[in-house]
Amino acid sequence: MIHPTVIISPEAELDSSVKVGPFSIIDKHVKIGAGSVIGNHVTITGNTTIGKNNHIYHYSSLGEAPQDKKYNQEETFLEIGDNNTIREFCTFNRGTAQDQGITKIGNDNWIMAYVHVAHDCEINNHTILANNTSLAGHVSIDDYAILGGFTLVHQFCKIGSHIITAVNTVVFKDIPPYVIAAGYDAKPNGINVEGLKRRDFNPEVISKIKEAYKILYRQGLSLHDAEEKIKIMSQETKALKLYLDFIAKSTRGIIR
Repeated sequence: MIHPTVIISPEAELDSSVKVGPFSIIDKHVKIGAGSVIGNHVTITGNTTIGKNNHIYHYSSLGEAPQDKKYNQEETFLEIGDNNTIREFCTFNRGTAQDQGITKIGNDNWIMAYVHVAHDCEINNHTILANNTSLAGHVSIDDYAILGGFTLVHQFCKIGSHIITAVNTVVFKDIPPYVIAAGYDAKPNGINVEGLKRRDFNPEVISKIKEAYKILYRQGLSLHDAEEKIKIMSQETKALKLYLDFIAKSTRGIIR
């Protein structure tokens, strides 16, 4: 299970079923749950907790200090849930004292090679982050979001559920749920119909989501007026409440 070249601190806590490949390093304060597989040349450090059945591929660095000049060796954390795939050369940093002190990755995420997750980010569940995606600090990503390869997300941005970004998208503002975003800087390009079909949204609900999108982006309304119209629609179509909840928590403004 544990290759003889691995260096593991006696203070680390690994379930007996964890597998670790050659030349990996696991520091003290690291906890790894049952069924997880750690590849070759992986470094896991800091106050890092990794749940069950994760597969972490070769050369990744998890739990290193944040790339933030304000960081002054405070005790901060990285928390990774269950059933995540983390491919080669990924880098996930711990949080900072200027935020909640924790970087969080949820469950069932598919995170491809060379992805960088900076300090204080929060990724929920069932997301896909394609190769070379980079998240600056304090970014939040809701369930079922898909970020295309080389997507760059500015610090403090929020990414809504069921969105998808095109390759090379650069995100400076918040992306509301269901939206396809593309470009530098990111602009809305319709809704993620194929993704919604795959997640068993029925055609009537998808039609209402499209209608709400047009209210938000195609009718020349102020954000407040668009919200009011969508609020009325949401009384019959609960899926539209995601738009309203997201806009209410947006701090950088939404892409428009």
